[in-house]
Amino acid sequence: SRVASASPDETVRVWDAASGKELQELEGHTDYVKGVAFSGDGSKVASASKDKTVRIWDATSGEELQKLEGHIHFVNGVAFSGDGSSVASASNEKTVRIWDAASGKELQELEGHTDYVKGVAFSGDGSKVASASNDRTVRIWDAASGKELQKLEGHTAFVTGVSFSGDGSRVASASRDKTV
Repeated sequence: SRVASASPDETVRVWDAASGKELQELEGHTDYVKGVAFSGDGSKVASASKDKTVRIWDATSGEELQKLEGHIHFVNGVAFSGDGSSVASASNEKTVRIWDAASGKELQELEGHTDYVKGVAFSGDGSKVASASNDRTVRIWDAASGKELQKLEGHTAFVTGVSFSGDGSRVASASRDKTV
């Protein structure tokens, strides 16, 4: 198995999880890389950067497959849909964008947060997206329509991460208020 890491040195690195050996160094970003995600089949890596782009890479060859442009501020997090057909990105412009992973076309811009969006996740079936924000909320969105389905409130500080349970029925969130 492999692990990908994001780095302030503008690179993404792919590692062999058992040996710790570096397998790939993915270069192309022009600023701090803030987040990475593997596609479900492990064939691709997506990266989010302060250079305002998301890039999709071939996880074996290291070739850059797509450069997703459209964000106007830092991109903090990235996630693949379960089937790898879509990528969601979280940005300091207070939005989440959903992209077609193959063509690079922007499919949706999810607006509603009132502060930086720090984390993003797809439900296992790809029908929903969850976003975590410095506005102290988690929002659940319909991935196809872009409609906000739920606004989850309760944290008393920035929400920094979010994840769906395997069956998509629950969401876990992490916050600077020291709670999950």
